[in-house]
Amino acid sequence: MTKQTHAFQAEVKQILHLVTHSLYSNKEIFLRELVSNASDACDKLRFEALDNAALYEDAPNLEVRVFFDAEAKTLTIRDNGIGMSAEEASAHLGTIAKSGTREFMAKLEGEQKKDANLIGQFGVGFYSGFIVADRMTVETRRAGLPAEQGVRWSSEGTGEFELETISKASRGTDVILHLRDDEAEFLSTWKLKSIVSKYSDHISLPILMQKEEWDQEAGKQVKKDEWETVNKAAALWARAKSDITDAEYQAFYQQLSYDSQPPLAYTHNRVEGRSEYTQLLYVPAKAPFDLWNRDKRGGVKLYVKRVFIMDDAEALMPTYLRFVKGVIDSADLPLNVSRELLQESRDVKAIREGSTKRVLGMLEALADSESAEERAKYQAFWNEFGSVMKEGIGEDFQNQERLAKLFRFASTHADEGVSLADYVKRMKEGQEAIYVIAADSLGAAKASPQLEIFRKKGIEVLLLTDRVDEWMLSHLHEFEGHTLQSVAKGAFDLGKLQDEDEKKKAEETAEAFKPVLERLKETLKDRAKDVRTTSRLVDSPACVVVDEGDMSAHLARLLKQAGQEAPNAQPILEVNPEHALVKKLGEDPRFDDLAHILFDQALLADGGRLDNPADYVQRVTRLLSA
Repeated sequence: MTKQTHAFQAEVKQILHLVTHSLYSNKEIFLRELVSNASDACDKLRFEALDNAALYEDAPNLEVRVFFDAEAKTLTIRDNGIGMSAEEASAHLGTIAKSGTREFMAKLEGEQKKDANLIGQFGVGFYSGFIVADRMTVETRRAGLPAEQGVRWSSEGTGEFELETISKASRGTDVILHLRDDEAEFLSTWKLKSIVSKYSDHISLPILMQKEEWDQEAGKQVKKDEWETVNKAAALWARAKSDITDAEYQAFYQQLSYDSQPPLAYTHNRVEGRSEYTQLLYVPAKAPFDLWNRDKRGGVKLYVKRVFIMDDAEALMPTYLRFVKGVIDSADLPLNVSRELLQESRDVKAIREGSTKRVLGMLEALADSESAEERAKYQAFWNEFGSVMKEGIGEDFQNQERLAKLFRFASTHADEGVSLADYVKRMKEGQEAIYVIAADSLGAAKASPQLEIFRKKGIEVLLLTDRVDEWMLSHLHEFEGHTLQSVAKGAFDLGKLQDEDEKKKAEETAEAFKPVLERLKETLKDRAKDVRTTSRLVDSPACVVVDEGDMSAHLARLLKQAGQEAPNAQPILEVNPEHALVKKLGEDPRFDDLAHILFDQALLADGGRLDNPADYVQRVTRLLSA
């Protein structure tokens, strides 16, 4: 193939422009990305060579070399991994087939435009070389192809790249950066060693650099023909815990996750027994931006006997723990394991169960700690990931009880941090149920008229404001023998918390109010399923509730917002016969208008929407004008 010029994919052009002009903080990140790519290429060769040992050719020892030419102002990252054919070079270096490209560009164009760490999050790390280089050249040959089928790819990071065939004796890839004049700091052995130590120390392959010695006559450091390993060249998770510092654990996490913050917690264990594996698992301090992206794969990295198998091995971690980062290295799984086989393997099931318990144990240690600082850490975790954790109550029946103990809520007693165990300890004498209310926001929940009698009697109610809460309640029915009961569902009954005098008075009032109730039922027959008196209200004239078996109005609204169908169950109107407005209702000639206004206001107070707002406005206007 003679030299050919190709245009970059449109998305690549945009990314290259942003990389070149916007990513100027923490520029050294480019070396981490290119060394990581080189390591991946070696992992891929090792994997393919399981079925075809001839791919090793005459170089069975996999390695990465980093070297520079100060006069030519070039920096080279060389690997003897799988390499690329001409077609692969054009596809991998000229297009981006990964999801998230738009989000990446949006981030770079927004407030985080200086954050070079972003480039690793979207799998476009190769292009980070243009942060420091005005031209990049890639010389590569795929393992197994003849020397004459080597390929040279080159680009100045604008709109085009060139491809040509070359002769390349050794397999693998050389990435050659032609550095800009103001990037001479990267033409220093000391500088490059420090970056490798900072970002790539954990990589299990040796990263080699030329030794230097002082030349007295020349008055400078000169390179020797010897090469030395500048990283520990041992998988971090395979080393003894006692040999690993906290700083090393944190550096490894940052390389795995591209998170600039340290993890909230981590666990490193070797498990032996029916299944033998090593796990190094991290809980982030902050939720990733794509936590709710349905197309984003979750999961940890899977290795088998230190051979890299796949990223995002979803089968090793339940969906509700998709934020967990880390590595699992199995001694039992076959090296040719696929995603499909992972779903069926008994060993994988054991690893999944063991890893889930380990993560939950980490979180329990924080949540139950005697240290206020550790408990505050857990609350910070819950604020970030609580909504995701609640998904587990319907997915992981084996750990339902453990999960329920980890849940935290706001309540009428505290704005955050209330556990179900805390609630049970504070329950009133004779209280049997755990009372909850779901609403769109904390403010709406606190202002709900359904809470009035509970507030008057000092009974705590949990305030549920996450979109997932209604779904959670359909799976979490009780805790330590106490049922979870919505205060917005069913007829009002406080059981032993309501004395006999109160019950008797309520019955007498309801009997005396029957004629008005019948008129209300007739007037609102097309809008309300029923109308009844209640003693749950103190200050408000009315509220709406639903029957115990019906879908709550809050859940129906969420489903409609999500574009799903929701049953049009009519609510029940409950009126407070002790309220001044309700008392004079039967004698007022504007009964119909008042009845509809009472219903509409109760609906609005519950967060609902009026089918005919104009009708409501006209009724209120007539009353105000009278």
